[in-house]
Amino acid sequence: MSITLPGPTLGVVGGGQLGRMLAEAAAPLGVEVIVLDPTPECPASAVARDQIVAAFDDPDGIRALAARADALTFEIELADPDVLAAASADHGVPVHPDPDTLETIQDKLVQTEALADAGIPVPEFAAVATVEGVQRLVEEFGGVMLKAREGGYDGRGNVPVHDPSAAADALAAVGTDAMAERFVDFERELAVMGLKGADGDTRTYPVTETIHREEILRESVTPARADDEVIARAEAVASDVLELLDGRGVYGIEMFETTDGDVMVNEIAPRPHNSGHWTIEGARTSQFENHVRAVLGWPLGPTTLAAPAATANLLGDVAETRPATLRGVESVLAAPAADLHWYGKADARPLRKMGHLTVTAPDGDDPDALVSQARELRDGTTFTDE
Repeated sequence: MSITLPGPTLGVVGGGQLGRMLAEAAAPLGVEVIVLDPTPECPASAVARDQIVAAFDDPDGIRALAARADALTFEIELADPDVLAAASADHGVPVHPDPDTLETIQDKLVQTEALADAGIPVPEFAAVATVEGVQRLVEEFGGVMLKAREGGYDGRGNVPVHDPSAAADALAAVGTDAMAERFVDFERELAVMGLKGADGDTRTYPVTETIHREEILRESVTPARADDEVIARAEAVASDVLELLDGRGVYGIEMFETTDGDVMVNEIAPRPHNSGHWTIEGARTSQFENHVRAVLGWPLGPTTLAAPAATANLLGDVAETRPATLRGVESVLAAPAADLHWYGKADARPLRKMGHLTVTAPDGDDPDALVSQARELRDGTTFTDE
């Protein structure tokens, strides 16, 4: 392959924070980015070459994007795989990851069935559509995580159910097209950012430990605070997942480390993922740069650890929607080993991801200290006037 600069144009379905960081990573490579997003002046529009304002599944919008791009990708699972495939065929433009992979992952039940059929460890699960069905599974499993099969993200569409009496409210919250997973007695949650490039080049980033509250990722630390055997299992499972999926790009693979030291897959995202934001400062090549490289069929960058890293998400700590103004930023900027990422969203909403910060330790500080520092810096900021 002969690569010349300026490079090609990458069309991205979705212009949120992931699209923004993709555009930031593409620019030094000489790659221009055009995003499609229904929100005018979406976060990515500040750094991308242009934005097409259209719904994620709008056929005319996707065709217009394909007509201006040399390759297509997506940063949100709400993209329509059939529309992407048709636009790709009409304009002779490759789309990665493969639309069939997107279709499989969009439906959590289909995704989990595919993993189980491939022999990849997952929690016990079942499709469910009635209150009586949820009640039966709660009693059988001793508690379940009820998940909407489609459309859930950032913890939305997931409801824990510990008592049969809560089944009706839980099913009303996620919808009747749902699946239930047995609660996993886990030691910690893990994630691996997997990477598929051209000519079978497959790589993984170091295993990350993710820390959630209310089903929303709050912090991460890399390398994960797990023993070597668990790390090896997580890497092996991630490699098996990558073999199952078609198409180039980054895949966020979320897992549980059980109290017995086993590893089970929770969910997969066919795109860069919040669990991999640490790679911007903590890895030799970020997940975003490698996603751009992979989709274009370019050589991949190293996924090796550059420095231990901890991230903390900046969530909308507000009771109701209000203009986004983050205060206390000076403490983050004054910290010698911290980096701030602001997503450029106009409004702060309760628990909405507004940005993140990363703390790195080139000399290998204790991971507990890294997490504590990231939390302290995050907690020193606020979206309120108090």
